[in-house]
Amino acid sequence: MQNTFSKQHAALAIACTLAFGLSSPAAHAQAMNPDEKALVVDSQSRPVKSGDGSCVHSGFGPAPAWNAACHAPLPVPVAQAVAPAPEPVAAAPVAAAPVAAAPVVEVLPEPAVVTESVRFDADVLFDSGRSELRPASRDALDAFIGKLQGLESQSVIAVGHADRMGSESANQTLSEARVSTVKSYLVSKGLAADRIETSAVGETQPNAATSACKDAKNAANIACLQADRHVVIDVSGSRVAK
Repeated sequence: MQNTFSKQHAALAIACTLAFGLSSPAAHAQAMNPDEKALVVDSQSRPVKSGDGSCVHSGFGPAPAWNAACHAPLPVPVAQAVAPAPEPVAAAPVAAAPVAAAPVVEVLPEPAVVTESVRFDADVLFDSGRSELRPASRDALDAFIGKLQGLESQSVIAVGHADRMGSESANQTLSEARVSTVKSYLVSKGLAADRIETSAVGETQPNAATSACKDAKNAANIACLQADRHVVIDVSGSRVAK
């Protein structure tokens, strides 16, 4: 009875060992990721299942593709929401700065230079028997100098005169003194001395009529002969016409 029990136990042990050996790979395969082992399929590529409904793994070959009939649904990765790229904003057109127009400068043609011939004189009066300038004579010379502005002239001609009272030689000397006085005044006002030509004619070129003025030295005759006691200044030249 004892031996019989032992043999039965031994047979049981062997059966358990074989059963464990057969079920161990399946259990091991189920514990592992199903994608790491191949599944046993039938002729229609359907997974072969054991009596308890689990798929049979072959234990070799490439990892089987996921199958809803034999694998639990794999977690679906949640895609990270990616914010759409902002649409490019067109830059506002930059208005070009206004360019100031260059001022139009009207170029006028140069006016033609027109010259004119000019001639004028001055008559400077003196007292009887004197060669000094009177105030009115200075005014006459200043007006004459003003007329010379802008005048291109070669020379100024001054001629001294005397009346016929007194001797001819005395009157010649007096006319020379009068014209010398006039020249000195012009030079003092800035006129070049070499531009002034002088001469003296004494009593030889009278203005007063002989019949009108007597030779007697009295107030009436002195006044009558005033036109002969003078210096005549003459100038001619050209300048730009106004």
